Amino acid sequence: MSSSSTAGDPAIVVHREDDGCRVAVAGPWVIGTAAGLSRELARVKLEARDGGVARIVGERLTALDSVGALLLARLAGQLEGAGMKVYWLGFSRAYDDFLGAIRALELTEEAGPPGDTLLVRTGKATLELIDLGRRILGFFGLVLFTFVRLVRRPSKIRWTSIVHHIALTGLNAMPIVGLLTFLIGVVLTFLAAHQLARFGAQIFVVDLIGTSLLRELGVLVTAILVAGRSGSAFTAQLGAMRVNEEVDALEAMGLDPMEVLTLPRIIALVIAMPLLSFFGTMMGIFGGMLISDIALHISFAQFVDRLAASVDDRHLFIGLAKAPVYAFIISLIGCFEGFNVSGSAENVGRYTTRSVVEAIFLVIVADAAFAMVFYALKM
Repeated sequence: MSSSSTAGDPAIVVHREDDGCRVAVAGPWVIGTAAGLSRELARVKLEARDGGVARIVGERLTALDSVGALLLARLAGQLEGAGMKVYWLGFSRAYDDFLGAIRALELTEEAGPPGDTLLVRTGKATLELIDLGRRILGFFGLVLFTFVRLVRRPSKIRWTSIVHHIALTGLNAMPIVGLLTFLIGVVLTFLAAHQLARFGAQIFVVDLIGTSLLRELGVLVTAILVAGRSGSAFTAQLGAMRVNEEVDALEAMGLDPMEVLTLPRIIALVIAMPLLSFFGTMMGIFGGMLISDIALHISFAQFVDRLAASVDDRHLFIGLAKAPVYAFIISLIGCFEGFNVSGSAENVGRYTTRSVVEAIFLVIVADAAFAMVFYALKM
């Protein structure tokens, strides 16, 4: 391997020899050239052979500071890590003494804090989280840009695809959403009845069921189910298309994947989610109504009268206002992770799991933010 450079630039030139290799270093090895030298060292590491002799020659070295000396020590560490015996040749007396002092500190490529400590893992996780947030924000900006472009040119909106995804994410999800929200209403009624019976206040079960389902649980449970069902499907579909190079084929045909694949899914879920949330909320209230009639002897008519008298309509509107936001988060994350899939089909499952976890996490964060905002507004 050789590194071409102009006069005065640092360089590393590797020559293969029968018993190993000769590594000639030249130019200024100082802090100002460290970035380029680090990249060169990475390429040297790839070429280092197992065993043999490595001669590091510094006849053409023109400047050296502590950063450059550390890089030379790292170079030696890489070669020694490949099982080579390192010799230093041609360095001036001043440089040789300086390098000797640095090498005495045993600063090799492996130096540094252990990679498995709690602090290191926490730092890496924090940096990965920041990078993930930055990339999601960039994807969000691209989605908004594409949406504005489509609004200006409505003829390019793919209505057929939008209706198709509304059916998949909304209509086809009704059975599972209805069943689980119905059971949530049943469980809440039993729990509330058990506590309120101690005070002879079973009638307030209606207040609890109505407020909790209309304002919070109806839309939140629906969002979690949609994240596990539709969000994961978005990731799996787009990920499979990435692996099979179908997305590349779309781009080769001059089609924008954001316009063809992402926007129809996002728009469809934003439309379907409020309707699905309303259906789930009504099923949850019906479950509470049924158990109230069976276990608490509160008839359907009494339940409806109490619900209308004690639960404000604003709770329903607050709950439904959250649904489009949750839908946007779920679809955005599902498409984002789908486009991140690369390599083999094995990665599709991994990114699908990530999309579900991230979507549910962000939905709950958004729900907490809504709760604080509505509390501050006294709503």
